[in-house]
Amino acid sequence: MKFQQPVSTKWIADLINAETIGSTALQAYGINELHKVEHGDLCFVDHPKYYYRCLNSAASHIIINTKDVTIPEGKDLLVVDDPFEAYLKIINHFRPFHATQQLQNENAIVGEGTVIMPNVFIGVDVKIGNNCIIHPNVMLLDYTEIGDNVIIQSGTVIGSDAFYYNTKKNRDVWYKKMQSCGNVIIEDDVEIGANCTIDRGVTASTQIGKGTKMDNLVHIGHDTMVGKNCLFAAQVGIAGACVIEDGVTLWGQVGVSKTLTIGENAVILAQSGVPSSLDGNKIYFGYPAVEAQSKRKELVWIKRIPEIWEKLKQLTSGK
Repeated sequence: MKFQQPVSTKWIADLINAETIGSTALQAYGINELHKVEHGDLCFVDHPKYYYRCLNSAASHIIINTKDVTIPEGKDLLVVDDPFEAYLKIINHFRPFHATQQLQNENAIVGEGTVIMPNVFIGVDVKIGNNCIIHPNVMLLDYTEIGDNVIIQSGTVIGSDAFYYNTKKNRDVWYKKMQSCGNVIIEDDVEIGANCTIDRGVTASTQIGKGTKMDNLVHIGHDTMVGKNCLFAAQVGIAGACVIEDGVTLWGQVGVSKTLTIGENAVILAQSGVPSSLDGNKIYFGYPAVEAQSKRKELVWIKRIPEIWEKLKQLTSGK
């Protein structure tokens, strides 16, 4: 998430009651997770396992719970007891929760030729392009951006919070919600079926590429990047922070685990499970998903096990 205007390290430190180490004159331009962080951004880390990676990331400002680290040149630390709580305070300041009683926010931007059917909810700072059709009972939650010529069928929710929690076993509530401040970007010529759900990014964007088509009951997790001209059949589920490259086809009930990459033009056959990244330009099947021809051969041999077993028993008894 980028701030509307840069703020100084000192201002952030005052907001979260942090001790600063390094220059307080540096400017912060936004706040992001480690895998999305850019130069000028804030990032938080609260576990020694990730100290080195965070300190050596693109982040310019590190919210951390220790002073006992080496600070790379050009960065500053904001030291607090609980970096996660500091993150939440920053998010609540820049993107507070908006309770609304109106169906369509007055600051929404709707392009020419776009049809908004009855009972569509449009949240804060939503942008919708030209010649779109938004069917009844669609929910376009805060900060969603939709391109031109997009069709969204009834019951779909775009921009719901990420399924993402800060986990600590030393407190009464183990799973504490990591508040989402990102958004969803739907590019031109996308079609989304009925009762789909697309979660917003935690601090960045979930993005659906130009020309992609989705059947009903598809779920896209937070921060996932879907390329151009992909095709997803019903009940596909993609976890958070995945990269689905251009031209990928996922047939019905395919499940994709988090933070994976599926290469361009890959085809994954129905009911397959994807626990690791896959190369492009191949056809996959099964769980774990492997090249379909290899899986078919495996299934043939599995089917022959009873026959082989009977022959083995006959040979053994013959001795």
